[in-house]
Amino acid sequence: MLAAYLVLALGQLPTKMPLPLHIEGTRVLDSKNRPVRLRGVNVASLEWDSKGEGHVVESVRVAIRDWKVNHVRLPLAQDRWFGVAPEQHDKGVAYRALVRQLVDECAQAGVWVMLDLHWNNAGQWGKNIGQHVMPDRNSITFWRSVAREYRNHPAVIFDLYNEPHDVSWDMWLRGGTVTERVGQPPVSLTFHAVGMQEMLDVVRSEGAWNLVVVGGLNWSYDFDGILAGRQLRDPYGNGVLYANHAYPFKGESVEKWIERMERATRTLPVIVSEFGSDPEGGAGLTGEQWVRQVLNTLESKKWHWTAWDFHPAAGPSLISGWDYAPTAHLGALVKASLVGTKR
Repeated sequence: MLAAYLVLALGQLPTKMPLPLHIEGTRVLDSKNRPVRLRGVNVASLEWDSKGEGHVVESVRVAIRDWKVNHVRLPLAQDRWFGVAPEQHDKGVAYRALVRQLVDECAQAGVWVMLDLHWNNAGQWGKNIGQHVMPDRNSITFWRSVAREYRNHPAVIFDLYNEPHDVSWDMWLRGGTVTERVGQPPVSLTFHAVGMQEMLDVVRSEGAWNLVVVGGLNWSYDFDGILAGRQLRDPYGNGVLYANHAYPFKGESVEKWIERMERATRTLPVIVSEFGSDPEGGAGLTGEQWVRQVLNTLESKKWHWTAWDFHPAAGPSLISGWDYAPTAHLGALVKASLVGTKR
């Protein structure tokens, strides 16, 4: 079955195709039940530009070839997937083909790719394209399409929604009507938010058992409601990996963040799917000090992680320009960790 899928999807059987992942307890395992530890980078731009600014393909290649990642997180926009962003006129054909190219390049290199619903539209196609408090009904349409396209692809992980925030835990789980303030000058938007359980159920209803990533509240920083009984039900899929996004501007010390993570990882499978700092840092530390402490913890605890971001203008930036030179306070430390050198 797997070989047949790969021949149909990619034309030939890649020599390095990664094995599909699943959750067992708090661990991520491959289909041979071997432990896997995810370490990689975010490669932003497809959320705000339907061509990835012309750099996204090379960025993924450099991350794989030179930074030795074993996975890439790829932020997407549901409007661009369907071609309704202002710059698109082809119903999303070119955008979806570009995503397919990136998935194929990752898969053929033995690298997993996390497709992340980063931007949505508060229930209005072609409008309000950006980051909102929760996914909307159009996000369901997006995930039905993505799940059909990549169901059971061994290299593909689904990240259901980037950073839920400013709603209750019951809203996070089950959805409901929300109102948020957006734009300048601010205006109110009211839309039907879709809960995380329904998002997962829709993916599974399409026959896609792929590993799924879900972030908690406070912009994917808080696990409290999940630990209090709101874990998602996934009886037939490959499981849920819960996401934490760690930055010094959260206002908590590294020690407090470690405490949060240790409490969560005792019972949950967890990935830090965004982290990073600007040079100024925060919480009493310079950026470099903060990154060193966080990276040292990630490595000593053997937690999964994905650094933000492989783009010189999507700060905190891992690279200083399109020559892909690493930034001194963040990128150099992350690259050294990935390739196994000391900094």
